[in-house]
Amino acid sequence: MTEQDLQAQWRESLVDPFRLPALRAWGGPPNRMGTMAPPLEGEPAFDPAMIRAAANELRLPRGVHFESPTLELAVRIGLSHIDATFQGDHPKYGVGAYAAEEHDGFPPTIVAAVDALTAWGLTGRAQALLTYWLSTFVSADGSIRYYGTSLSEYGQILTTVRRLVERGANPDWLPRNASAPARIASRLMEMLSHAGASMLVAGSPEADTKEDVATYFHNNAWIARGLGDWAHLLATRLGRQIEASRVSRAAHQLARAVRRAIDGAWPTDERDWWLRPILEPDGQGNLAQPVGRLTASRLGSYTNYRYWPELLSSGVLRKRQMVRIVRARRIGGGQFLGMTRFEDHLDDWPLVDYLEGLWNLGLVRELRLSLWGHILYHQALHHLTAYEQVSFPPGRKLADYCLPCQLVAPRAAALLMSLRRQQRR
Repeated sequence: MTEQDLQAQWRESLVDPFRLPALRAWGGPPNRMGTMAPPLEGEPAFDPAMIRAAANELRLPRGVHFESPTLELAVRIGLSHIDATFQGDHPKYGVGAYAAEEHDGFPPTIVAAVDALTAWGLTGRAQALLTYWLSTFVSADGSIRYYGTSLSEYGQILTTVRRLVERGANPDWLPRNASAPARIASRLMEMLSHAGASMLVAGSPEADTKEDVATYFHNNAWIARGLGDWAHLLATRLGRQIEASRVSRAAHQLARAVRRAIDGAWPTDERDWWLRPILEPDGQGNLAQPVGRLTASRLGSYTNYRYWPELLSSGVLRKRQMVRIVRARRIGGGQFLGMTRFEDHLDDWPLVDYLEGLWNLGLVRELRLSLWGHILYHQALHHLTAYEQVSFPPGRKLADYCLPCQLVAPRAAALLMSLRRQQRR
């Protein structure tokens, strides 16, 4: 079979052809997984010697045990790309086309950077970056200065604030920087006050699909999560109990509404892999159901690579709803070597949202599979640069390097290690 025939077969498959062999192989990934397909090769985003030197200088928490030197290297190199990509404290999404100013305020960049830094004890740097971001990209009315902010990203910023505070920010950091997240929370509360009978809010789901306005489940799930986290900070760190109670009540009501709406929207047949991401039935045009396999349409691809994963990472769903998403991705053509399929290629920059769902479900082997699939086949051989989009093996770059994709390994490795510690208790 030719290389082209093999790639065509992989693109049309509804199941990940490597998932079961990788899980069953003695020793599991990375021992055997690295030999299952040709590696990804490409040019580095930055001077590899500079990145390697910075990686070697990083001080990680004491007592951390990596299962492989390659994993430690992927973590160190990923973290070292933060300062290489940012211009001082000013964020950049990536290089090449992604170095343009229009991408600077993209919320997932700061979300990924703060999560990765704080997960590995580099809280001081995370504090500086988030301070700058909040003061630069949050407007007086609570809107985020970016051309295509999704509603989910507003909630994610609030959760990022809580994450920083609880992972070691200076005690006075939140009181000094509470104005910006408070404006975001007020904006979300105002939106909810105008919600209809469903209690859910309609809006833009993603920068690339900002015109496809509808009532997305992932948007509302993350509004609920973000408001819940902000309410926690109001009560425990800022002493604003009355306001905290009001925000918390709204978050709980919205979370219940999301779960209820999903139950009414998803098919009862457990074999049906199409779990639509919107409340509105019978979508047309860009919101039409994919036919044949999950990634056969624009909506299906975005659902697989971002809308479903963000539903999982929100922590709002019931366990059975989360399990259905994981299963739908497996049987509907959403995964390859543990990575995320998008149309006819692979796109892993939002992968950590999916992995947080696996973490919540305690699926350590599945999490490990996706982590190693990403390192071995979404990051370039030798220098480990992570491009936003890559081809099926033999891999090649289809879109420029971006920081959130580079930070998948550090963030996922932290999840994996914490899950293993929990399971040993």
